[in-house]
Amino acid sequence: MLKTAELRPGDKVLDLGCGYGVVGIYAAKILEDSSVWMLDSNPAAIQCAQRNAVLNNVPNVSISLSDGFRNFRETGFTRILCNPPYHTDFSVAKHFIQKGFNRLTIGGEFWFVTKRDKWYRNKLRAIFGFVDCRIVDSYFVLKAVKKHTNFASKKSGR
Repeated sequence: MLKTAELRPGDKVLDLGCGYGVVGIYAAKILEDSSVWMLDSNPAAIQCAQRNAVLNNVPNVSISLSDGFRNFRETGFTRILCNPPYHTDFSVAKHFIQKGFNRLTIGGEFWFVTKRDKWYRNKLRAIFGFVDCRIVDSYFVLKAVKKHTNFASKKSGR
């Protein structure tokens, strides 16, 4: 995903399900670290991400413990980058996609990396209306762009 996701000056980035922080720290190294937020539901992952942010000299990233978006209120993201737990049921990914849509600005991009693309591609298409898929190594990198304020399936009456 990091090989294909484009980060631009002025972006406001969310690393959703940050784990120990690689994606968010990478974004913070390219952008101002104060424009990057990182979320995870695992307290140990949050501790690792906080330590790694300090070790990588990006101390101003915002790192929060939250089960998806349940304990997180920030909005207005231009990029959401996500490497979800794709070997579990799809409820986590469904929450990430549906709630993530509402946290993006118009024109904002939702980037997803997975080994199993069909369900993710269909869900992103239902919410965003279109999804671009690239194969990088053995992964599917999916990108959806928010073009409207409503889910695509609601807008089209499906």
